[in-house]
Amino acid sequence: MPREAEFQAIARELGYDFNGEIKIGGNYTPTVRHGSDVYVSGQIPRVGNEVVVTGRAGGDVPLAEAQRAARICAMRALALLRQTLGSLDHVTRLLRITVYVRSAEGFTQQSEVADAASDLLVRVLQEAGGHTRTSVGVLELPKGATVEIDLIASAL
Repeated sequence: MPREAEFQAIARELGYDFNGEIKIGGNYTPTVRHGSDVYVSGQIPRVGNEVVVTGRAGGDVPLAEAQRAARICAMRALALLRQTLGSLDHVTRLLRITVYVRSAEGFTQQSEVADAASDLLVRVLQEAGGHTRTSVGVLELPKGATVEIDLIASAL
């Protein structure tokens, strides 16, 4: 399936529209292009004005819901790449993602949360979606979000 069609299919599965403006939460640039590299600022699971998954993974947020948050973050990052590049077809390689998981004490499944984002990125970008990754547990994230993801891609 073409990248755009896959992107839209996942958006429907999640029940959200990622076609409009992607709201940012401060005085920063959501993407920076430097040569062929595109840096995408950290994305939380915000849809419109609402952060749709908040709380601590492994505490008040079950693993499956934290994974849904990671998928929403990844879709926001892809939407920003699409806006910056004009098309996801211009992504030649996803280089790196970092996944921050707001974690309850004793929660050690940050990699499983990150897998949800990684799987989605590979599903949309196919071979170009393979990437390096770091996933870490953190005490707090902006707006009480459960997950935040940033990434670096290479593009035409």
